[in-house]
Amino acid sequence: MKSLLLAGGKSSRMGFDKALFEVDGRPMIEIVATALAGAGLEPIRIAVSSPSHVEKYGSAIEMPLDIEWVLDSRPHTGPIEAIIDALNDLGDGSDLLQLAPVDYPWISEEIFNSLSESLEVSDNLIMPHDGRMTHPLLALIRPKEVLEGIGDSRRPLHVQFTNMKHSLLIVDSEKLTNVNRPEDLN
Repeated sequence: MKSLLLAGGKSSRMGFDKALFEVDGRPMIEIVATALAGAGLEPIRIAVSSPSHVEKYGSAIEMPLDIEWVLDSRPHTGPIEAIIDALNDLGDGSDLLQLAPVDYPWISEEIFNSLSESLEVSDNLIMPHDGRMTHPLLALIRPKEVLEGIGDSRRPLHVQFTNMKHSLLIVDSEKLTNVNRPEDLN
């Protein structure tokens, strides 16, 4: 199984590059990549918006991880385009792909393992749910089925994923805190 770490956003609400922002002394990109690796989700494909991010983010990840860098074909158009790029590029018959955005610094390998263990054979994907909302950018997906389901639609990902055959995994809301603004860290 592979994973796709989404690191191509502008970080405009944060005011500085989220991927490099440190939580507990480590850059968020390293925290998420390490959790993916700990769950056996290597190689980790990291989608970035420009070649300069490869070197900058690569030097921030101090752990020796199996990483494949990919450039967004249409930078800053949102996660759906990066996901579609990755799904079209897989081409190796991968039956599962774990999604992960760079801005979930409290995500853990246990959550990724639980998603894998809980995915029903008949489902196209499984998303974590914190009791209030789903977190589609942390979904474990079946690439072929999800790509077919998205098609030409550019509706919000949570709408598209909810309309596909899916299941939910209830996860502690503190582990699913998404950091978009500095105040999200309080």
